[in-house]
This record gives sequence, structure tokens and C-alpha cells, in this order.
Amino acid sequence: MADRETELSVRLAPGVAAIDAGAWDRLAGSDPFLSHAFLSALEDSGSVGPGTGWTPAPIIIEDETGALAAAAPAYLKTHSQGEYVFDHGWADAYQRAGGQYYPKLQIAVPFTPVPGPRLLGHFPQQLLAAAEAVTVQNGLSSAHITFLNDAGAAECDRRGWLIRHGIQYHWHNRGYGSFDDFLAALTSRKRKAIRRERAAARDGLEFAALAGSAIGAAEWDAMWAFYQDTGSRKWGQPYLTRAFFDRIGEELGDRLLLLLAYRDGRPIAGALNLVGPDIIYGRYWGTIEEVPFLHFELSYYQAIEWAIEHRLSSVQAGAQGEHKLARGYEPVISRSAHFLADPGLRQAVATYLGGERAAIAAEAEWERAALPYRAASSG
Repeated sequence: MADRETELSVRLAPGVAAIDAGAWDRLAGSDPFLSHAFLSALEDSGSVGPGTGWTPAPIIIEDETGALAAAAPAYLKTHSQGEYVFDHGWADAYQRAGGQYYPKLQIAVPFTPVPGPRLLGHFPQQLLAAAEAVTVQNGLSSAHITFLNDAGAAECDRRGWLIRHGIQYHWHNRGYGSFDDFLAALTSRKRKAIRRERAAARDGLEFAALAGSAIGAAEWDAMWAFYQDTGSRKWGQPYLTRAFFDRIGEELGDRLLLLLAYRDGRPIAGALNLVGPDIIYGRYWGTIEEVPFLHFELSYYQAIEWAIEHRLSSVQAGAQGEHKLARGYEPVISRSAHFLADPGLRQAVATYLGGERAAIAAEAEWERAALPYRAASSG
């Protein structure tokens, strides 16, 4: 494909690993999940690729000199697992009507429900046109962009893609000097409840916060065991391979923060976070011993403490989880965009999404009213 007016060429690459790292990262900016290191680690470790249902097919736009001008992390999908925006109902309905929903085109960071840019560079409309062309020319049912930022959603809306809303829960740092300052902003009842939870979770345990090269082979082995336990219970089998953790340990350095809990010197639980310039992202949690409230301690409270200490503005702790509200995390609207090639399917989904967006807006409004902050502390 070519755009004669702007002399751009568009193609699918065989993977992010095949693209120059410096050129990709200049487009991706500081988002750790869009970095060449993170996306190529998924490919090189076998977490995506043959046998996974995620075939890397990044869309890239090059200028007349062959320089990378725009890109989107894209995958051909043969299922809807690992996306966290659920379209299984659409697939079932389309297939009952005689259509073939899979394969589909997915523009996303695999297994990562973290909002951010997905249309990288200065040519978002051309990237969207390319995604549409790939879909139609290859007989795919649809193209989807999940967890895209507001600017990307606006570009999709301009082009007539269907916009879907969801809810996540993020913690916001309002200039707190300490965790106690944060607690002071909560109602007395919630403040006391969090202190009780932390005391119960910490009883008899020791804790460590390790970053970058301080995370050694033994710690990665422990985190892998924790992740396997969580993955087996949630998804039947873990999405990520053991090699993925080794790769990001080598490549991402101080953008990794591992919070560990020990009993008698032995790690029993862990929460792996990625750190951006102003946000800490909680990603993988697991445990080999059930301890009341330990999940909240490692995944939520210690992440908040770390963010306050390092003057970060936000903690994002993954998809879903209304239980985060009682712990100071606030509802935030997430967005996805959908191009459906079949007019009948598009109309049915558009009707559904209209009602769903209204319901999501009402739910978010109710949740904001139920936040545990004292009235003078919210804002």
C-alpha cells in the first residue's frame, strides 16, 4: 500500500523484534509496555507467536527515505484470550449467524490492560486506514484497538470506528508526603480498616522492594512460581513463559520493581510492577501461601507507598476490581475501538455499545460518589 500524496509506504512487519529498536522507541516514547524491549521480549520468549493465537503483524509506515514514521503493535488473533475487553459474545453471535469471527486483527499490548497510545507517530489516520485494508483484503471479520488513550480514541471516532467504554481503578497522588497523609484523606472508618488489613497481612512476614539488577535469578524463579499459580487459577494456564521474565529482567532494568513477602527468609508472595516516568503499573501477582489481605498489601498499599516516596502521580493496578474502591483507587473510563467489516454485525454491536456506554457512565458516577475520601479531601 502507498499514500502518493505524502509519499508514505505501509506494510506489515513479521514482528517488533524485526524493527530497529531505536526507531521504534522514538515513536513509542516512555511507555514501558510499548517499548521495543517489552514487545520483542513477548516474541522472543514464545509468549506470542506460533501456537499462542497471537501472530505478530505490526503495521508500520515508512517515509520516502525508508525511515519509520508511524507504527501500531498489531497481531492476528485466532481467539479472544488475553485482551481484557471481552468480545466473546460478539464472536458467538456472528458465528451462529453463519459468519467467521476469527481470525481478527488486534492492535494491543498482549496481556496488558494498561491504557496508552496505540497509534504511534504522526499518521494515525493512515494507520487506521491500513488496519481497515488489512481486515478487508484478507477477509477478516474485524479490527480492534484495546486500551487506547483519549487522543487515539478521538482519531478512531473521526474515522467511524465504534468506541467502547470500560472501567478501571487508578490511585491518584494528590501531593501526599507519606502513606499516613494518604490515610488522613480517607474517612475514619476506611482509614481504620486499611490499618487493620495491613497489620494482618504483615504479621510474621518480612518484605523487600527490589529494582533492576537487584532482582536476581532466585527472585525471578520465585516470581515465576507465583505467576504460574495465579495464571493457572485465572486462565487455566499462564499466558507468559518463564523466558519472558528473564528477558525483561535483562532489558528493562530499573523500570522493574518487584515487591516480595518472605516468611522465615523464604519468599511466599510477590507483585511485579513496571515503572514509567510518572506512573507505577502493577502487573503480575501471585502467592504460594494464603495470607489474609496480603494481595492488598503487596499489590496496592506498598505500590502506593512507593509512588508517594518517589513522587509519582498515579498507580494503575490492572483491569477490573471494584474492591479497589475501598482502598482509595478511583474509577477511570477506559476505551477501545472496533472496526467491523460486516454491516449487520456493525449495526448490532453499535446498538449494544450505546446501551453499554450509558450503563458504564452511570456505574462510574455511582462509584465516584462512594469513594472513601473525606469530602474536603476529594477532588
